[in-house]
Amino acid sequence: MGRAPVPVGSGTDSFPGHRAGPEGSGVASGYLATPFGRCVVGGMVIEYDGFGAELRRRRIAAGMSLSELAGKVYCSRSFLSRVENGRRRASLELAQLCDEVLGAKGALVGLAPLPGSDAVPKAVRGGAGERAAGAVKSPERDGRSGAGPDRAEFRRLLRRGDLSHTAGEMREAERHYTAAYRGAEGDPRAQAEAVIRMARRWSDPGQADRELLQSLRGCLAALDGDGSAEAAGLRLRLEAHLAKKMALAVSQDTAVGLAGPAEGARLAEDTLRRLPDDGDGEVRCEVLTECRWARYDFMPAPESLTLSERLREAAARHDSPYFRGEALMAVAIDQLRNGRIFSALATANQYRKHAADTHSALALWQRHTLDALLDLWHGRFDAAAEWIFVESLKFIELLRADYAVPADNLTQTRLGQAYWLLRQQGRLAELFTSDLAGDVERHAYFPIWRAGLALALCETGQYAEGADLLLGCVADVDRFPPSGWAVPALVLLAEVCAALDLQGGFDTELAPVLPVLRARLAPHDGEQIALGGWPSVLVGPTARACGVLALAAGEPETALEHFRRAAIPARSSQPELARLRLAQARAVRRVGGPGSEPNAVRLLREASRGAETYGMTWLGAQSEGLLGAPGRG
Repeated sequence: MGRAPVPVGSGTDSFPGHRAGPEGSGVASGYLATPFGRCVVGGMVIEYDGFGAELRRRRIAAGMSLSELAGKVYCSRSFLSRVENGRRRASLELAQLCDEVLGAKGALVGLAPLPGSDAVPKAVRGGAGERAAGAVKSPERDGRSGAGPDRAEFRRLLRRGDLSHTAGEMREAERHYTAAYRGAEGDPRAQAEAVIRMARRWSDPGQADRELLQSLRGCLAALDGDGSAEAAGLRLRLEAHLAKKMALAVSQDTAVGLAGPAEGARLAEDTLRRLPDDGDGEVRCEVLTECRWARYDFMPAPESLTLSERLREAAARHDSPYFRGEALMAVAIDQLRNGRIFSALATANQYRKHAADTHSALALWQRHTLDALLDLWHGRFDAAAEWIFVESLKFIELLRADYAVPADNLTQTRLGQAYWLLRQQGRLAELFTSDLAGDVERHAYFPIWRAGLALALCETGQYAEGADLLLGCVADVDRFPPSGWAVPALVLLAEVCAALDLQGGFDTELAPVLPVLRARLAPHDGEQIALGGWPSVLVGPTARACGVLALAAGEPETALEHFRRAAIPARSSQPELARLRLAQARAVRRVGGPGSEPNAVRLLREASRGAETYGMTWLGAQSEGLLGAPGRG
């Protein structure tokens, strides 16, 4: 068996998070920190020696002896006894290990001392020899001594990397994983395990992670010929990560050679077929997690939801906080895409509890992102603005400075939410007078940003420029994947067509565009909602997009059928209902006939009231304009 190459790069798959102080605690909501430090209850500071007492209580409740716990957290029995008695201060690493082993869900971590604090009384401090008492010792395995100090050190490094990953200390996690990999030279299985941990990091969106692709392929080659069950599980996990990293490229232009997104999706499909229904829980969770993302752009939203539900069941059986969080976010995303808003709200509540229980920095970031998405959908624009324009900026600056996070992950999420807030409030002109326009142009390799720019041009009165950009975007539609990010991009292009149709005078430009967009959106008609980002914003019901395209094509009766389907997912969003009423009024006027004008006026007034209530100035101006021009649609 060959050796896998040493991985290079120091990216990460997690975002350190934002933690707001408890209500009424006086701690600013923008406070950022690792989840360690004094525990404040009712204004009283619990001193650090409370850690030892709580540790003893939880250890006894778990029926575990000092020796048993010491073996699991890689320290000596005597050192752990001193920690419980308050004579020695627990390190953050030890607090994390004890918390995980005893299932404390962050309670022990919350009592741990801050780095550099002077918590242990001088009278009970030991000297240098005692400070070394917490040194790592080789754990036992299957009742026998471990496979030597190198193997024990490998396991210790993996555990430290996992804990750092959870806490948001991403550079530390990467350092531990890389050290574990290098220390496992000559052991391809161990090296594969380390590379799998590295592969959980997030790469730059839309770009292939070339270094990690090389490492994954190297590990697969090194395992070639190993017929053990362990190696079979490792190969499935490596292939799942390889599939996802290949699929990350937004097009063949950003792929590595021929290893583009379609090839990644095919590898994921093949890996899923070979995944046994039973067996190792971690293998199953890892494969389902990564393969779902690899196929995200290539399978229908209902199929993606089915896969997410399988992941949630597997994560519940495996009882892993990491995979539980991955599963909850996957289910929430797919419920939103399928128009199951109220189910998604319930899942979002579960995710909030998960974030609170685990203190995971990634979970905290994603919780705030999901909250902002729902605020935008429900018209809570002030709450969304506070996160988008104030708190998220603090996040990004601190994360960029302190952690090995690809900043583009955070920047694009914030940019998408900022763009949508401005659009909903009729403030897209600000896009061109701020640094946001430059950010949009820098990410133009994503078609959705080009579509968004075309819509911004139209809604700021630059219709000719918007039409030119529309034609350029549609020329690339045949290169879009069948699902995933392609759906919100197509919906935005449909919005551009609707704006040009309403303005009038662009029949020549629209004629070749409409059949292409209608054909690509037809498979997504129904109760689905276009979701931009992972997740960033709900762009709107796909059925409404199909309706405005039919209206522009001169088929108002067909448009009304689409709008009736769009009303089902739109009922959970008053701003979205206001937009739908405007589109329905235009279609009713074009159908004509007895009673059409009073019906259209009623719909326009509803749209106008909704726009006024939620501060949607562009939509309000369009509604009032049509009310003042009877018969115009």
